[in-house]
Amino acid sequence: MPYRKYRPIQERVEVPLTERRWPANRIETAPLWVPVDLRDGNQALAEPMDTPRKRRMFDLLTGMGYKEIEVGYPSASQTDFDFVRHLAEDGNVPDDVTVVVFTPARQDLIERTFASIEGLPRTVVHLYTATAPVWREVVLGRGRDEVHAMVRRAATSMARLAGDTTRFQFSPEVFNLTEPDFVLEICDGLTELWDAAPDRPVIHNLPATVEAATPNVYADQIEYMHRNLARRDSVILSVHPHNDRGTGVACAELAVLAGAQRVEGCLFGNGERTGNVDLVTLALNLYAQGVDPMIDFSDIDRVREVVEHCNRIPVHPRHPYGGELVYTAFSGTHQDAISKGLARHTGGHWEVPYLPIDPADVGRTYEAVIRVNSQSGKGGIAHLLKTGYGLDLPARLRADFSQVVQRATDASGREATPEDLWELFTTTYLAPGRTGSPGDNVDGLVRELAAAGIKVEILALTTQDGAASYAECRVDDATWWGASRDTPVRAVLSAVNRALASVRPSP
Repeated sequence: MPYRKYRPIQERVEVPLTERRWPANRIETAPLWVPVDLRDGNQALAEPMDTPRKRRMFDLLTGMGYKEIEVGYPSASQTDFDFVRHLAEDGNVPDDVTVVVFTPARQDLIERTFASIEGLPRTVVHLYTATAPVWREVVLGRGRDEVHAMVRRAATSMARLAGDTTRFQFSPEVFNLTEPDFVLEICDGLTELWDAAPDRPVIHNLPATVEAATPNVYADQIEYMHRNLARRDSVILSVHPHNDRGTGVACAELAVLAGAQRVEGCLFGNGERTGNVDLVTLALNLYAQGVDPMIDFSDIDRVREVVEHCNRIPVHPRHPYGGELVYTAFSGTHQDAISKGLARHTGGHWEVPYLPIDPADVGRTYEAVIRVNSQSGKGGIAHLLKTGYGLDLPARLRADFSQVVQRATDASGREATPEDLWELFTTTYLAPGRTGSPGDNVDGLVRELAAAGIKVEILALTTQDGAASYAECRVDDATWWGASRDTPVRAVLSAVNRALASVRPSP
């Protein structure tokens, strides 16, 4: 592969060197979250959302607790313009929610953007311009001074059109590949032009538009801006990482350590190319560290259902926290550890092996945690029989039954549902004890069998609170298990009948 055609980040842009403070920092409070599903995420869809789908997504986001939502790019399409007007005219935007709209640095498009928000009580108008050298040269065909002048003209127009309840945001697109001094020059100029103050701060949003380096480099870039921006108490420092290298979440977390106060992203990471940073993972990562994410994920399956409906893109089954299989263990060792951890947990701090958070906190049930296939072990099988059917199998019976299950799943190649396990247990251990009239005395049964030339030694006989009985017997020098939901004597009879029928294949 022609790897020499690519250059490391240090050869593409100056990476400012700082006395790094961010590695020693901790995230102890949630940043300001800004979902961009309705704008950036929507632009990435093969079938962009119509107004009903956008409204359903908007209602989901407000219901979860998001206070600032980027709702569209009203100058880009009639559909986006109409949705912003829908919000303005419908009057159902919650009192504590601010609507954000997106505009490029063009006078006619800025005017159309402001026309779309007329009547909305609280808005942020988000101005963007590509600033990185390749974008300046290839896309815009302008030098640094020309780009800066273009941004100033656009920002001046915004200030003229804005009312008292409109705030401003600026994104130097592809910040992470732009010269740091140029970004600082533009941002500081806009902070002054827009007359930012602590009670009316400007938002400077610094995107990793195309992820181009390891997350620590992005953190260094953010810390440089955090420490050098003018009128810092009048600036909300925001980040917008994409996921081209698969490290968007790490970029966002390290950026917050480095001084970012606000994070833009999408639920489950939808977005152009490999996506925007994933707000679900970010928020629940904080939750798993004992930090309140300030967003409600208590019904994560409903969140996933709405997002899949609106985006018409499925969420991966192994997606962190929200995927259908993310709390599910098939491995025998994992199942055993989870089962023991759940049995021990009685409240207080969550310390269950392999489960970073309690599935119940996001609306999942414990029944879905352990599922059985050919990779599974005795612990998981026993857990499902106990939770589904009330059977608490003795340890040696668990091992015996796990071999029965493995033979069945190896043969079928399929997952065994709890119903499959129950049917298999019934056929193997319960059914053989239902024939004959053994009486109600175990010792009497053993004597009768001995008289008939069948030598039986009872190794273990366990009764489970009237729910079931389990018998481990040696019959003619081989060990067999039997079970019954009636009487202990039928559990012994089951073991004997299994031995006599030789139903147990060689391991």
